Amino acid sequence: MKKTMHWLAGLGASVVGVTDAKADYALNLMEGVTETSRTVYGLHMYMLWVCVAIAAVVFGVMFYSIMNHRKSRGAVAANFHENTTVEVVWTVIPFLILVSIAWPATKVMLDMYETSNADMTIKVTGYQWKWRYEYLDDKIDFFSSLDAKSNQVRQLGSGRDPATEGGEHYLLSVDNPLVIPAGKKVRFLFTGADVIHAWWVPDFGWKKDAIPGFITDAWVKVDQPGTYRGQCTELCGRDHAFMPIVVEVKPEADYRRWVEGQKQQLNQAKQEAGKEFTKEELIAKGAEIYNTSCAGCHQMNGEGVPGTFPAIKGSAIAKGNIADHIGIVAKGKGLMPAFAEMLSPAEIAAVVTYQRNALGNSVGDMAQPKDIK
Repeated sequence: MKKTMHWLAGLGASVVGVTDAKADYALNLMEGVTETSRTVYGLHMYMLWVCVAIAAVVFGVMFYSIMNHRKSRGAVAANFHENTTVEVVWTVIPFLILVSIAWPATKVMLDMYETSNADMTIKVTGYQWKWRYEYLDDKIDFFSSLDAKSNQVRQLGSGRDPATEGGEHYLLSVDNPLVIPAGKKVRFLFTGADVIHAWWVPDFGWKKDAIPGFITDAWVKVDQPGTYRGQCTELCGRDHAFMPIVVEVKPEADYRRWVEGQKQQLNQAKQEAGKEFTKEELIAKGAEIYNTSCAGCHQMNGEGVPGTFPAIKGSAIAKGNIADHIGIVAKGKGLMPAFAEMLSPAEIAAVVTYQRNALGNSVGDMAQPKDIK
């Protein structure tokens, strides 16, 4: 059947002149890697075949009646009214079909919403256009954004091939993936910081809205280590398409090592808050942060998007009082989020210094982490 569908899809593509299409012509749901996703897939297939059986019976009776009781064969329409037997049959049979569908569907839904007895809890907050992951048990907190390479390639303009230059997972890679242990029940708490987002990894078999002011939850247990990718599926703003999700499932021992590494990074960030950096160090560090956190709106060259995102190149903020510049970055303004929640004092100092001494600006001053604090 699958080979037949691929053949038909290829034939259709050739008819319309598309001879080198690379799309996947799979027409069914993916089965996924979790017990929930496999159960949902099984329920979907069961309902599909129920619908196929109903269609076969209904159309079979219809075509039989048309062929064998047509006027040309001398058929005469029966004249009857209110056949109790027929009415009972066409009421009972649909009722039994609905019960046979509702019973397993209800069980699946109850299992999907059963988030108790979890081994760990992660709070997921949607921002325009990144995700924040807070490990409530291990006290880890970080943001996950579109990786710098994809972000650069998507702004290349016409005449370039993003799919080639962006790599195998163009627009589906991030700088900091979510990491969870294999074989553990992980509970997620979802909310939004600005607008409604939706967290979706197809392999897990479900998706959840992240709504400002509300908390929704879900759970996952993945037995097979690997990397699983998804996207925000809510139209959350101009760069909605550039808000991917990457989940790395690691064996328990590897996961614990990753946790320790994250804690060391957090401790390092705290130590950097009291450190004095040179201007060269700040500019180099600020360039990396700008490409990850700022270039999506203000563009790689700092010229922004006219009418939507202001330019940094030659702007009054970047050339004006440095305290005002720090305040805008830390507290946000308009569509710009408050980066005090996303970046450490050292990172804010670095990106402010970079903006004031690059992108066509040459103010000459610099900020230090202590200025942010």
